Amino acid sequence: MKSVAVFCGSNFGNSPDYAEGAVALGREIAARGLGLVYGGTSKGLMGVVADAVLDAGGTVTGVINQRLHARGHLHPRLSLHEVVETMRERKMRMAALADAFIALPGGLGTLEELFEAATLTQLGEHTKACGALNLRGYFTPLRAMLNHAVTEGFMRAEHRDMVVIDADPARLLDALAAWQAPTVSKWIGQPGS
Repeated sequence: MKSVAVFCGSNFGNSPDYAEGAVALGREIAARGLGLVYGGTSKGLMGVVADAVLDAGGTVTGVINQRLHARGHLHPRLSLHEVVETMRERKMRMAALADAFIALPGGLGTLEELFEAATLTQLGEHTKACGALNLRGYFTPLRAMLNHAVTEGFMRAEHRDMVVIDADPARLLDALAAWQAPTVSKWIGQPGS
């Protein structure tokens, strides 16, 4: 693992714990010599994690879409940046540049990005680890939802477990570095699967 894409909120959330956790993750990424790939802005937790990596001497690559770039949202201190046309292209480029994915707390875009990365691993489009930094128990309801999907027969336990959830940045990065892709089919109880 040489680089990690971090998906996170462009807002700060209601607790300073979220920004503190983003700083801790950024410092840990830099301390391990990993490159950060992220959405390229200085807004919210996105800016916090980028600043933490940069302040610790790490490398940060931002991938921003044209609309946000035109609004002046590009982080001014990035090591590298790319401007792409659409959000879809942004996600594809981030996925190409990263060896693993981590979600910090965030809204719809963050959750969508995490699930897309995990889905692409499930379908064999790539074999990259996905995790979530569980600050203030933010992703505990997500874990419950994934458990429910398994219980209801919509997902295999192996695919639920693809999304590594931990509250400690170092443990999370260790788990992602050691992660192995599941080898089971996504199909459950269907002929020809």
